[in-house]
Order: sequence, then C-alpha cells, then structure tokens
Amino acid sequence: MTMKFEEKCGDNGSLVGRNQSYPGEKHQPKGKPITNGEAEFYAKQEANGKCSVPRKSLNMYTWQEIQRHNQEADQWLVINRKVYNVSSWADRHPGGRRVLNHYAGEDATDVFRAMHPEPDIVQLYLKPLLIGELAPGEHSQERHKNSQLVKDFQELRRIIESMNMFHANLGFFFLHFAQILMLEMLAWLILYHFGSGWPVTIFISFLLTISQAQSSFLQHDVGHLSIFKKSKWNHVMHKFVMCHLKGLSANWWNYRHFQHHVKPNIYPKDPDIDMGPLFLLGDSQPVKYGKKKIKYINYEKQHLYFYMVGLPLLMPVYFNLQSMQVMYLRRYWVDIAWVSSFYIRYFITFGPYYGIFGTVLLIYLVKFLESPWIAYVTQMSHIPMRMSTEENRDWLSTQVLATCNIEQSFFNDWFTGHLNFQIEHHLFPTMPRHNYHKVAPLVRSLCAKHGLQYVNKPMLRAFGDIVRALKKSAALWVDAYYET
Repeated sequence: MTMKFEEKCGDNGSLVGRNQSYPGEKHQPKGKPITNGEAEFYAKQEANGKCSVPRKSLNMYTWQEIQRHNQEADQWLVINRKVYNVSSWADRHPGGRRVLNHYAGEDATDVFRAMHPEPDIVQLYLKPLLIGELAPGEHSQERHKNSQLVKDFQELRRIIESMNMFHANLGFFFLHFAQILMLEMLAWLILYHFGSGWPVTIFISFLLTISQAQSSFLQHDVGHLSIFKKSKWNHVMHKFVMCHLKGLSANWWNYRHFQHHVKPNIYPKDPDIDMGPLFLLGDSQPVKYGKKKIKYINYEKQHLYFYMVGLPLLMPVYFNLQSMQVMYLRRYWVDIAWVSSFYIRYFITFGPYYGIFGTVLLIYLVKFLESPWIAYVTQMSHIPMRMSTEENRDWLSTQVLATCNIEQSFFNDWFTGHLNFQIEHHLFPTMPRHNYHKVAPLVRSLCAKHGLQYVNKPMLRAFGDIVRALKKSAALWVDAYYET
C-alpha cells in the first residue's frame, strides 16, 4: 500500500529536510543535461535559499513493494530513505546501466556514497527520478541487514571524512606520473645512444614494463575520480593514462571495473569472476559445470593453465582484444582516437629503430612481461576469497568478505600501487591511495566489533592462494563431473 505526502522546501530553501541533501537535475532548452559547472551553479542557488520547484505529491513505499522493481526494464533504488525510479536513466548512467541494475530493488545508500566523489552534483541529476520515500514504519535498510553495523559504518565514513582522508595529495600523484614519464624517456634515450641490439632491447623492455604497470595503477586512481576536485580533469587524465599511455579503452575499463566494485565476487554480477570456459572459480560455478557434464578443458589442471595461459596472456590477449572489441562494437570514437595515439607514439619513437613489425613486437613483448605483474596484483585479493550468488548484504560485509589485504611494506605498496590495501580501497573507492594505511586500523576495529574477518596476509602467500583456490574449485568440478 502506498501513501501520499507533500514535498516541501526545507529550512534552507531547497527541497530537503533537515540534514538531508536532495537530488535534482536542470536541463538546457533542447533537453540535454547541464554540465557540471552549471549543476554546481544550481546547487549553490538551492544552498543560498532559492526554491523555485513547485510542491508535488510523492508516494510512500514498503520494502516489499520496492523489491519487486528489480528487473532490467524496471529498476528502483533507495538512497537515504528516498525511492528513485532509475529505469529511464540507466542507459545514460556514466557507470553503465548494469551497475544500477545490480542494486535494483535494494538500498543503495552506501554504494552511492562510495562510488561518487561529487555526491552533491550527482544528486541534482537524480531529482527527476525521485518517486517517493520509505514509509515511516520501514527500516532504512532491508530487514535482514544488521542496522547497527550499517550505522557504525556510516559513522566511520563521517569520521574519515572529518579527517580529510578523501583529499588527494597532488604532489604524490605528480611524482608517480613523473616516474612513468621518466621511464619512458629513459628507454628512448638508451635506444638512441646504444642502438637496437638484443641487450638494449631487453633492458628498455624492462623499463617500459615498469612504466606500463605503474601506468595501470595511476589510471586506476584517476578512473575512480579521486585525484582532482573536478571530475572533468580526472576524465581527461584517465583518457590520457589509460588510452594514450596504455593503449586500452577507458570506457571499457569503467563499465567493467565499476561492476566489480559494487558487487565483488557476486556471480554473475562481477565480470572479473566470470572467466569460463577457461577457469572455474568459487564453489558454485565448478559444481554447475560438473553437473552439466561441461568439459571445455580439463579443469582438474586449471591451476597449471593459470601459469601457462592466465599469467602471460591476461594483458596482451584477453584485456587487449576485449578492449578493442568493446570500442568497436559500442562506437567509442573518442577512446579509439586516444588509443590510436598510443600506437602512433610507439611507431614514431621506436619505428626508426625496429621498423613497423618490430615495433608491434616490442609493444606486445612489454604487455607480455607486464601481464604476470598485473595478474598477480589484481587476482590475489579476490580469487581466494568468498564467491557467491546475490545475497544482498550490507556494503561493509559485501566488500570485506570478497577482498583481502597484503601486508604493508615500501616494496609492497609500490609493487601493488597500494592495492595491497584492497579492503580499504573497496570500502572507499574514491579515497586517494596514500591514505589507505591511515584508515586501515579504524576499518580493522569495526570488522572486529561485528565479527567480520579482516584478512591480511604476506604477498607470497597471497600469490600461492590463487593456485590453491583454483585447485579447490577444480576438485569440486571433478566430484560433480564424475559422480554417477
């Protein structure tokens, strides 16, 4: 049953209640959304007490009603007890429509706050989607969730925000960017002075591999919009680092990676764990394949395929081909232009020494060498952890169960791009990585209070756990496949 209420201007003149921020969106004459700068202008207008939006009647909903709207063409979300129908907005969502669909019919308060570095601006674009709010008798989250845990996590976030942990140190990222450019320049200078013999080629390949891996970590930072205060500069920087320095599509990474963040290790919502038919991960997928007598390869030996195929071919084959396919099929012309500049730069820089064919070989040699590095860093914190189908857990539990940390050291921080603090990164994706170690004790304490295991392990053990997890999944497949 739904009930009506009147939407009124708050004390500050905006369409909010006390201590609430209300979404909204303004449009230009032809119906196009306004730019961020214009959105900020209207946000300031509301903050200054101007309220030009007429009163309108909205509904009150129960969780039972909201949870029915969880289909691809019918998606409702709850954010701070407000109910939004995002069905028509999904195709325009910068993070991709699937991210919204993954939370359809659920409370999305914490994930909304976690994934948006400029929530006040984003809320403006939500305003036309507002259809009501939770009825007074309804809990702020679904009843099966631990409301105290949710409150404690939200209080933790407020504490961290008051500590300015979401403010980036531009000097830190400038030095990281300078490191990448220096490695690229050094590789060219060595080639220019010593020629293209095999020893030189091996050495410059080593330098370029470090540059490419560190570029991966830097693009990850700007991809989460955590460096600059204005998202448009993060957008340009992300195109430059991901497309120009690495030769991969920024849009492809966004849509894939954001899904991973909002539902990590949830099958089939996290694309990072859908690695069939080559690898079967977790407990349920191997059993499913085994019972259906599916045997594309001998999965009993999949841990060996990880060494022979997964490590060396993740970057040069899987990611590279998938990026190109997505750019072409979805007509990402801007990304195509940026990625083209990556290859043009390599041909101009190294073409005079290696020729066209030799330069292509150099590019893929570097990607081949980088691949094990990135594969280990990206997989060691997730593959050994819990994988399941949708369980609609709270934000803290969802992230902690699916991620683990690697022990801190100067080398581990550098080698992983601070992704050894995977738990903190997943809980606070827009936090600059140089602050992860500062908030880790607070996160660990909260996990201990609520009985959540905060996993922190040595790096070499984490590498080995990938293989051990693959062996465990393989054994489940064998049992299901051969059972009579």
